[in-house]
Amino acid sequence: MASRCSPRSRQIIVALLLLLLLLVSSCSAVLASAKHRGNSTTTKLPPFHAKDELLRYKTIMAQVARMKKASTKTIQSPDGDVIDCVPAHLQPAFDHPKLRGQKPEDEPEERPKIAGGAAAAQQQEEEEEEAVFPQAWTDGGESCPSGTVPVRRTTKRDVLRSSSARRFGMKPRAAANVRRDSTSDGHEHAVGYVTGDEFYGAKASLNVWSARVASPAEFSLSQIWVISGSFGNDLNTIEAGWQVSPELYGDSSPRFFTYWTTDAYQATGCYNLHCSGFVQTNSRIAIGAAISPTSVYNGRQFDISLLIWKDPRRGHWWLQLGSGPLVGYWPSSLFTHLGGHANMVQFGGEVVNSRPSGSHTPTQMGSGHFPREGFNRAAYFRNLQVVDWDNNLIPAAALRLVADHPSCYDIQGGYNRAWGDYFYYGGPGRNVRCP
Repeated sequence: MASRCSPRSRQIIVALLLLLLLLVSSCSAVLASAKHRGNSTTTKLPPFHAKDELLRYKTIMAQVARMKKASTKTIQSPDGDVIDCVPAHLQPAFDHPKLRGQKPEDEPEERPKIAGGAAAAQQQEEEEEEAVFPQAWTDGGESCPSGTVPVRRTTKRDVLRSSSARRFGMKPRAAANVRRDSTSDGHEHAVGYVTGDEFYGAKASLNVWSARVASPAEFSLSQIWVISGSFGNDLNTIEAGWQVSPELYGDSSPRFFTYWTTDAYQATGCYNLHCSGFVQTNSRIAIGAAISPTSVYNGRQFDISLLIWKDPRRGHWWLQLGSGPLVGYWPSSLFTHLGGHANMVQFGGEVVNSRPSGSHTPTQMGSGHFPREGFNRAAYFRNLQVVDWDNNLIPAAALRLVADHPSCYDIQGGYNRAWGDYFYYGGPGRNVRCP
C-alpha cells in the first residue's frame, strides 16, 4: 500500500522544488551571460544607472536613429564602419540651440593668400597636388550624393566602451589637453607653438602613422590647435588632425578628427559630429573615418595638409584639406574668445599616459621613433604657417619647441626652402630612459 505524505512533508517537497527551479533559472542566466560576452554582436543593456547617464545614452541613440531615418544612402565600409548619407540641413550640427533651423552656409569667396606672390602659391599647390585623402568607406568609388554629408554611425558598443555616457565623445576635463608651462592629468606633449599675437588661422602638413596605443583608456594624436582665452575655464580651442583612440572608435586605425570647446573641455564641444556644433559641407570626406594608407617606417611617407582659418566676412572658422576641398566650419556663434581671433597656435603630438602597472606607458607618439631618426622614420610637421589679420598665410615666426618629457617623446626643428619651418617629433614612450 502506498504511503501518504503528511502536510509537513508536502511543504518540504514544494520548497525543494522551488529551490531547484531557482537554481536552474540562475544557471540559465549565467550561461546566457557567458554566451553574451562571447558574442560581440549581441546587444548589451546599458550599464549606466544614474538618471542623467541613462538619459544621455537614450539621447545619443535617439540621434543615431534620426540620422538613420534621414539617410538617403547607407554605405558599409570594408573596415566595419557604417556611413549614413544625411541631407546637409539635417546633420547633427543643427541640433545646437544657436544653429537650430539653419542650413549650411556657402563657401567663402576668398581663401587665405599665400605670402610670396603667385610663384610661392603655385609651388605650394604643386606640392599638395598629389595629396589625396583616401578613406576606406570610399573604396570602390563610393560617395554620398550631392546635398548630403557622410555621418559615421555611432553604435551602442561605441557608447558602452565609454566610462561615461554623459562624457561620450568628449576629452577629459583638463586644460592640460593644451600644452602650457606645466602638465598634469597624464597628458604629454611634444609641440611647436606661437603666441602673443593675433592669429586668424593655421596651416601645416603632417604625416600619418598607425601609432600603437597600449590601452583603450589612452590615445595618441597629432593635430593643429587654434587657441584663445586663458588656461582657466574660459579656454576656447579648435582642433583637427589624426588620432588613434581604441575607446572612441573601437580599433587602432588612425582617424581624421575635429574637436572644439569653449570652456576648457568641461561641458562644451566634442570630437567629430558626436555633438551639435561643427557644420560639415563636404560629401566625400567622413569625419571620424580611418585614413588609409599610412606612412611606412623606412618606406613611403603619407601626409595630409590641414588649413583652419577664419572667414573675414562671416567670421566662421573653416577647415580645408590642403589647397583643395573644404570640409566644413565651426560657426563663430559657438565661441566667446574665438569669436574674434586666436592668441596661440600649436602644432604637434599628444598622448595620454595612464601609467599602467606604475610605469610609463609604451603608447607611441607619431611613428614611435625619436626625431633624431629623421625623414622616413620619425613623424613630422612641415610648412608651418599662420593666417594674419589680412588673410595672408605667413611663416610661423618665432616658433617655440617644447617636449614635456624628452626621454619619452622629443621634438627637433629646423628650416629649409622645400619644407619651410618644420619639426620632427614623437617617440616610443616607455624605454630605458623613460621608466
